[in-house]
Amino acid sequence: MTVTIIHPNRRILLLGAAAAGVVGLLPRHLATASAQTGGHAPTETMRGGANNYIPNAPLVENLGTGFIASGLVRKAGSGEPLRNVRIQIWAATDRGGEREPSNRGSVMTDANGRYRLDISPIVPQFGQPHIHIAYDDPGFATLFLRPVLNSRHDKSMAVDFVLAPAAGNAGKSS
Repeated sequence: MTVTIIHPNRRILLLGAAAAGVVGLLPRHLATASAQTGGHAPTETMRGGANNYIPNAPLVENLGTGFIASGLVRKAGSGEPLRNVRIQIWAATDRGGEREPSNRGSVMTDANGRYRLDISPIVPQFGQPHIHIAYDDPGFATLFLRPVLNSRHDKSMAVDFVLAPAAGNAGKSS
């Protein structure tokens, strides 16, 4: 058996520090949670996602037409699609701001974990065209998202996310 002894020098120390820095820059879910959850780490709440949130938005068929918000909702760990979970969506549209009741509503995910909601065209608020998406039912941890569109002229946005079971509810199935 041959043993190689590496004597630290400035180059090795700098390379090690750079590697540690790169790992520190990785999103937490890539650096740690993916190994713990089988590759499907929970989506983290976004800053500003809860702005103008109002609990219990009613289930709606649509919030107008001209823009489509859609996506896939999965369970952390297994990645299985979550059916029959309530997703709330609100946005500033050409009908008014985020607080306008007709710009807010909830939809349920289908048997494949997908949601879809037609909305009036999105207009910039706080300088950016964006929508808000929330999960706030008791089965999984609350999540608030604030994805920004590339342009106010975008006609759709797909936002997939992964929900973590609520504390004390890790065994809940979809």
